[in-house]
Amino acid sequence: MSLQVSPDLAVAVLESFWVSHDAMRESERVEAGVRDEAIRLALGTASVERFRRASVTRVGREEGGAGVRHTVYQTNPAALDEAIAGYEDTAVPWLTETDGFVSAALLVDRRSGRQLSQTIWRDIDALAKSRGPAAALRVDAVAATNSTVVALDEYGLVFRSIPAE
Repeated sequence: MSLQVSPDLAVAVLESFWVSHDAMRESERVEAGVRDEAIRLALGTASVERFRRASVTRVGREEGGAGVRHTVYQTNPAALDEAIAGYEDTAVPWLTETDGFVSAALLVDRRSGRQLSQTIWRDIDALAKSRGPAAALRVDAVAATNSTVVALDEYGLVFRSIPAE
């Protein structure tokens, strides 16, 4: 589980990861009331997205204060495997060689072709320094996979409780 916030956007992202689809569904059923009450108390709204993990790379430990970038891509579902391979062949090597990089995950929705690329950086400064090179990498990725960037947001990591793999 992790919590990421953007005070500028007044947005919080709460992620949870499940061992199976059935476990996720059961949790959603049990926790629906708690989630609804939290949203009511925050005077906000919520959206729920479901993805499957396609790729994970970790070179360090994610800690509070880290910088997080979410990039959402839309790809033709028939080309998703090619997009995943391109991510692993191009983005992952660049990320692992970039100062301040901690981890990355590529999450996908195979039915829609939607992808969420999440990168976590040592701190907000490392995130900021990666912006230019990451933008160039996105341009190349979009051209190579005929994808579209749907959204790009940055957050601060409040906490992350993912066990070491």
